[in-house]
Amino acid sequence: MVLRLDGNRVYVSGEEAAVGRAMRVLEKMNAAAAGGSSLTPDDVALAVRALERNGAPIPPTLYTTPRGREVRPRTAGQARLVHSIDKAPLTFGIGPAGTGKTFLAVTMAVRALRARDVARVVLSRPAVEAGEKLGFLPGDLKEKVDPYLRPLYDALGELLDDTTVAKHLERGTIEVAPLAYMRGRTLSDAFVILDEAQNATHEQLKMFLTRLGNGSKMVVNGDVTQIDLPAGVRSGLVDAPKLFGGIEGIELVELDDTDVVRHPLVSEIIRAYARRAAQSRP
Repeated sequence: MVLRLDGNRVYVSGEEAAVGRAMRVLEKMNAAAAGGSSLTPDDVALAVRALERNGAPIPPTLYTTPRGREVRPRTAGQARLVHSIDKAPLTFGIGPAGTGKTFLAVTMAVRALRARDVARVVLSRPAVEAGEKLGFLPGDLKEKVDPYLRPLYDALGELLDDTTVAKHLERGTIEVAPLAYMRGRTLSDAFVILDEAQNATHEQLKMFLTRLGNGSKMVVNGDVTQIDLPAGVRSGLVDAPKLFGGIEGIELVELDDTDVVRHPLVSEIIRAYARRAAQSRP
C-alpha cells in the first residue's frame, strides 16, 4: 500500500482490502480533526484500534493539558471506564498495569473540579508495597508515605501546572493521602479515588467505600494480579465483582492486555505472566 500527499488530498493505492482499511482510518481521523481534536502519531494507532472495534469512532477529547496534550480514551476498555465514571456514583476499574486506570480517573476528577461539579478531589492509596515497610523508610510520616503517593502527584502534574497543583493542595481542594487517613470521615461533594486498591484488605475497602457522601463520586482502581499484602491476607478488591455486581449505581469495568497503552512489550509481558499463572493452577 502506498500513501501520497498532494496539498490537502491523500491518495492511497494498493490491494483493495488494505486500501479500504486505510481509507476508513483516514476518515475517522478526519472526523476527529473536524471535531476540534489535534491529532498526533498515537492517533493513527487509535484509529486502527477503533476500526478493529467494528467502526467505533475516535472518542472525543476529555481534557487538554497546559502543554496542549489532549487526553481521551485510547482503547475500548478505557472508553467503557470513562463512560462508567461519568454516569455512576461508584466505579471499579480492574485491570493490569499500563491500562491508564489512574490517569483517566484523575483526569475525570480534575475535569469535575474545574467544572465545579464537585468542591474537592481526594486521591488515596494504601501504603503497602512489595518487600517494604514504612518503618524502614527514612524521615517523618509525610516523607515515609510520599513515595507511595508519587504516581498520584505525577498524574496531577501532567494535568495541571505546578503552581495550580500547589494552590489546590494548600487550599485543600485537592488532597492526596494514604488510605488510613480516610477512617472516620464522610466525603461529601467530592471526587474520591482509591488507587492500587488490590492492596486494601476487605476491612479497609469496606471502610473506604462507606466514606461516600452526598454529591460525591468514587472510583476504585486496582490490579488483582499484583497484590502486595502479606501472605494469608486477602485483598478486598478480589471480592468486589461478586459483592457489587448488579447493584444499581455501581459499575465494574474490567480491562485487559488489549487496553495497555504503554510500550507494546508491556502487553506481551502481561500475557506471559498470565500464561504462567494459568499453568500453575491445579
